[in-house]
Amino acid sequence: MAGADDIVRFDNVGLRYGTGTEVLGDLSFTLHAGRFYFLTGASGAGKTSLLKLLYLAQRPSRGAIRMFGTDVIMLPRERLPALRRRLGVVFQDFRLVPHLSAFDNVALPLRLSGVSEDELRQPVADMLDWVGLGARSDARPATLSGGEQQRVAIARAVIARPELLVADEPTGNVDPEMALKLLRLFESLNRLGTTVVVATHDVTLLRKVPDSLIMRLDGGRLSDPTGALRYPPRREAATVRA
Repeated sequence: MAGADDIVRFDNVGLRYGTGTEVLGDLSFTLHAGRFYFLTGASGAGKTSLLKLLYLAQRPSRGAIRMFGTDVIMLPRERLPALRRRLGVVFQDFRLVPHLSAFDNVALPLRLSGVSEDELRQPVADMLDWVGLGARSDARPATLSGGEQQRVAIARAVIARPELLVADEPTGNVDPEMALKLLRLFESLNRLGTTVVVATHDVTLLRKVPDSLIMRLDGGRLSDPTGALRYPPRREAATVRA
């Protein structure tokens, strides 16, 4: 039975593309509201495919997924946009709109939701200040460094105050110092109550968030999620069911 703080629940989920072999198989786990999760594993382990399921860009080939108490598999497609508005996504390649300023990139989700210009101006400015880019609000993506672009992408992902934030290798294109700064932004957001899932192959990051829970993928399956990689050792990496 799902608990009151369950935000995501996977039951025996599998995913295949077309008629190929499964890239994910037999995934059963629960993500709890307000926790910080790392999703790790070697390149090709299936991290991006799992994240696509989490941010509703892909439906599984089998199994059941519940998010925010809703059966995602049975949900009509016309109701998916409302559910997606409760999510924030940060991509490794930023995916900023090149002809828009940093301000307009961050404002985009609010505009798409129908928020007026008068109502969005201060929240967007505050969000850019939060990621340390208040002075670069008029800059286009091409004039920003990789770390600055990633901070704009984070600001855009969280401007609508998502309940769940999913980040796919968000530190993969920045230097170690900037990677730590980005991680601290995710921690700050988590302290405000957002559930955070960060996919990374960089195991050095796992020790940087002491209260994080670790999920490891190996060949498309969860591999010993309560094993040696979890920090701190006394805590479980995730609620995983046989």
